[in-house]
Amino acid sequence: MAVHDTIGDFLTTLRNASAAGKDTCTVRYSKLRAGIAQILLRDGYISDVREVEEIKGQRNLEITLKYVDDAAAIVGIERFSTPGRRLYAKYTDIPRVLGGLGTSILTTSKGILSDRDARREKVGGEVICKVW
Repeated sequence: MAVHDTIGDFLTTLRNASAAGKDTCTVRYSKLRAGIAQILLRDGYISDVREVEEIKGQRNLEITLKYVDDAAAIVGIERFSTPGRRLYAKYTDIPRVLGGLGTSILTTSKGILSDRDARREKVGGEVICKVW
């Protein structure tokens, strides 16, 4: 049985598009991807995210990447928890990225949260990825 890591594919799409200097990238819609994109938008890693509908009714996310002085705002993005190795953290043990300069994204009982929001609300969960 094949296991597909759709979140890993989403993060790789963002990483490759920003490294190639693309203005936008398009990925399939899911609530988890939309939540991750909203956190990236709020924290200033991307310029815009919007939901678009294709001809056949398929929903996609169109993400506009952000560049600062011709350098991508996303310097690094990596998957933390994988389908074969799920990593969970209590709110006191959520890893800090670059001493607090980056962002960890978690899926919690209160939805998809950044590390700062999870600590503020005192909830732990699965650490999906790290962005800096």
